[in-house]
Amino acid sequence: MATQTQPLNNTEVKAAKTSDKDLSLYDGGGLLLLVKSTGVKTWRFRYYHPQTKKRTTLTFGNYPAISLAEARQLRENAKTLLAKNIDPQNHQRELTEAETAISTHTFANVAEAWMQIKKSEISADYAKDVWRSIEKDLLPTLGALPVSLIKAKTVISTLEPVSARGALETVRRLSQRVNEIMIYAVNSGLIDANPASGIGRAFKKPKKEHMPTIRPEELPAFMKAVSLASIDLTTRLVIKWQLLTLVRPAEAAETAWEDIDIENKEWRIPAHKMKGNQKRKASGYVHVIPLSEPALDILQTLSPLSQHREHVFPSIKNPKTPMNSQTANAAIKRMGYQNMLVAHGMRSIASTAMNENGFNPDAIEAALSHVDKDEVRRAYNRSTYLEQRRALMSWWGEFVEAAARGMTLATDNYRGLRLIGE
Repeated sequence: MATQTQPLNNTEVKAAKTSDKDLSLYDGGGLLLLVKSTGVKTWRFRYYHPQTKKRTTLTFGNYPAISLAEARQLRENAKTLLAKNIDPQNHQRELTEAETAISTHTFANVAEAWMQIKKSEISADYAKDVWRSIEKDLLPTLGALPVSLIKAKTVISTLEPVSARGALETVRRLSQRVNEIMIYAVNSGLIDANPASGIGRAFKKPKKEHMPTIRPEELPAFMKAVSLASIDLTTRLVIKWQLLTLVRPAEAAETAWEDIDIENKEWRIPAHKMKGNQKRKASGYVHVIPLSEPALDILQTLSPLSQHREHVFPSIKNPKTPMNSQTANAAIKRMGYQNMLVAHGMRSIASTAMNENGFNPDAIEAALSHVDKDEVRRAYNRSTYLEQRRALMSWWGEFVEAAARGMTLATDNYRGLRLIGE
């Protein structure tokens, strides 16, 4: 007949002590109190591992932090797991790891990890803008929350104050960024599903507003304003460079000498330095811009000033970095064109002039590095219209030079060029 263990009582547990060696007091059912010579009292549970059948011990914690009654409840919980062939020690370890994961994988930490990857796909200035918006409007509310606990309602509540101030475009962008961060969490195995996939539908859609721009016939007045403006030489030239090459502000500001092919009169921009879809970037696409004579003149002017550096238009404050993409915008604003023209709008001037003068629309779109939204057409129409764009960019270079002389330039069904006085 098995020996019955006399259960412990609170008085025995409280008074238990030893002086020379560890003492074990048994409560029955595998539960014991280990009393050490140091005075520390620890609850332990002895059991047979459900798979290996070997004797093993699980530590519950110390007395009095864990009382006798609590230790007995922990023993019963462990027995329940053993009845289901679950090792309570492994179970406890998994719970601890899960709790650690929850505290580690907060929205802020996951967003930072996502941003490290995102930065390789976008320009440095744009990356700063993206992170600034996340810090301002998302992290104060979502930052400390574990991604596993974030629900659609949580994100919507975070964005409601932004929507309330009428910043609907900001809401759209923030919704997109939260969505990307949560997709990253799914792909990293941190959560099973993305709760933010449809949050954009909870808000009004922003009205699409075209960037301020001017008509081609207004270009002479603008070119005069650029020539007379009290701005740095590199700022003046970056405005003209962007106008002549049809690139976006960040692409113009970050022009690198290594991408310039003077011999072939081309600027070859790798896809990772441009705005565009991921498929194009993954394919190793290079956007080739034929350089007109006025564009080459700008490079010749800047060669002694910056060719020993990485960027054609270095920052004045730190020449090792490129000019800020907003420098041209700020200058245009000071020139009196606030709400009339922004740097990005200069692309529209060229597009309007080219389309109105009968150039091939596909060649114009290629010159603007636009991605065809028609997937079928994009798949079959891979031509870059490079030769047509050489003629197009040459014509546009003359158009800009004519505007600088106070005139506008037009074509007559490609039969020569003619100047039209204002």
